[in-house]
Amino acid sequence: MENIIFATVIISVMGLIFGLLLGIASKVFKVEQDEKIPLIMEVLPGANCGGCGFAGCSQFAEAVLKGEAKPNGCSVGGAVTAAGISKIMGIEAEAFEKKFAFVRCAGCDSVANQKFTYDGTMDCVAASKLMGGQKACSYGCLGFGSCMEACKFGAISIVEGLATVDIEKCTGCGACAAVCPKALIKIVSKGDKYVVKCQNKEKGAVVRNECSAGCIGCKLCEKSCPVEAVKVDEFLSSIDSEKCLGCGACAEKCPKKIIKKVNV
Repeated sequence: MENIIFATVIISVMGLIFGLLLGIASKVFKVEQDEKIPLIMEVLPGANCGGCGFAGCSQFAEAVLKGEAKPNGCSVGGAVTAAGISKIMGIEAEAFEKKFAFVRCAGCDSVANQKFTYDGTMDCVAASKLMGGQKACSYGCLGFGSCMEACKFGAISIVEGLATVDIEKCTGCGACAAVCPKALIKIVSKGDKYVVKCQNKEKGAVVRNECSAGCIGCKLCEKSCPVEAVKVDEFLSSIDSEKCLGCGACAEKCPKKIIKKVNV
């Protein structure tokens, strides 16, 4: 009995000592939090989507205070959140630029040929590991919805085997772009006036056999541009957003009608 009492006393004393040590350590090593962080957190939407380039909202808030991120960096919160954070920081609010995802592929089921019938896991990443996927075009959207699953805002749907973005719902967080095994999704803004809805770099003759909506590298878009903003490289057209005037001449001349205006 005496041994039990002695052991109980020893454990109690040790618990008390460890408790005191932890209390002292918490005060000695306490990291002071800037009082602005909880204020910024109240303004942020709390989506923790990573669209700002940071792991979550708290990391973004800390980065703003350190000057490592701009107050208008939250794509989900938009202009309202940018204005709120700027007010807390005591600075003038910068203009917020709406961004959204753009799928650079027009190869829906009705225009894209298939190499074989895929009967595996309905996931783009899994399908891409089997001969690059079922579509004849090795660059095209596989349409199994990995991007749709990654989107927290319900902005992506699969229509005729092709990922389609609802720009009203899209926040431009980039989660869909990160998961796409074909790297087809680009985050665009009004600075990207026109975007080519294709990524196939094969010769025109090959593309025609793979998809009737693919870029054939004909260079009509390049020749029609008055400021040389359009270039065809490796049989694929691309547009320099810095040079582009948004005149639409390239889109008008494109025989495949795959140069689309960015409607932000």
